[in-house]
Amino acid sequence: MLNYVAHLGYKHFVPPGLKPVSCKLFCYHAQQQQTNGALSDGRCMIKPGHLSELERLTIRERPKGQPLMHQSWGKLLFMHWRVEASELRMLIPEGLEIDTFDGTAWIGIIPFTMWDIRALPPFMPAVPGLSSAHELNVRTYVYYDGVPGVWFFSLDCNSTAAVIAARTFYHLPYYNAKIDLEQSGHTIDYALQRTDQPAAHFQGSWNIGETIPFSHPDSLEFFLTERYCLYSEKDGDLYRARIFHQPWPLQKATMNSCKSTMIESLGLRSREGEPVLNYAESLDVDIWAIKRV
Repeated sequence: MLNYVAHLGYKHFVPPGLKPVSCKLFCYHAQQQQTNGALSDGRCMIKPGHLSELERLTIRERPKGQPLMHQSWGKLLFMHWRVEASELRMLIPEGLEIDTFDGTAWIGIIPFTMWDIRALPPFMPAVPGLSSAHELNVRTYVYYDGVPGVWFFSLDCNSTAAVIAARTFYHLPYYNAKIDLEQSGHTIDYALQRTDQPAAHFQGSWNIGETIPFSHPDSLEFFLTERYCLYSEKDGDLYRARIFHQPWPLQKATMNSCKSTMIESLGLRSREGEPVLNYAESLDVDIWAIKRV
């Protein structure tokens, strides 16, 4: 059983543009789902709602034109909980529809590290001191005009330059943070302390498990991980940025411990139950410039 630190009150400092919501997040045990089918390895095969399989697959195509940036992501843990869409609605712009799976939305905490951060075209070298960073984001899933993507509630990073650039050019809610990542064998320890307001922290330890097959478009794993654009908002305008990468090479994971106030800092009540976990060792990613939709 995980040990989570929860705010007991309802009043929290919320970043500008976000309205606090007090709600109860519901737990989801992927391998204990009784009312829907499952694969032999425990992965869920529940039909996603709203968007068609074609719409979810089309977005995986590599965008035209030159990407703006290249990054490698790794040591990445997907942690997700089920949540009613109505409980997130006030935190998301009206123009975006909340994407759901099996009738509910999902909220995730994703800690990872980045390296080989560089501008493109490919001959642009990585800049020493600016080519790597640790990051953790809190997110849910949305779509606009049939295009599924990610909505970030917060992104914490230990690179001030990355925080400033992402705030300026992608209109994303980045925060400065002290972050440490250590690995011993198949165990990763990750600790974060936000240095901006609102205050938030995360401390977790997990074990890396065996590789699982590539996710099918009907699976929960696909819904939670195969996302190829991000959305953001500034002054009432919506923006979208495309990304491209190969399908996530997912592995199983188990938590040793976790204490977090990342979700609570948004004005949401603490989630309950153990999260759905997926791990990825590394993935190369290209990122395109942001465009207004």
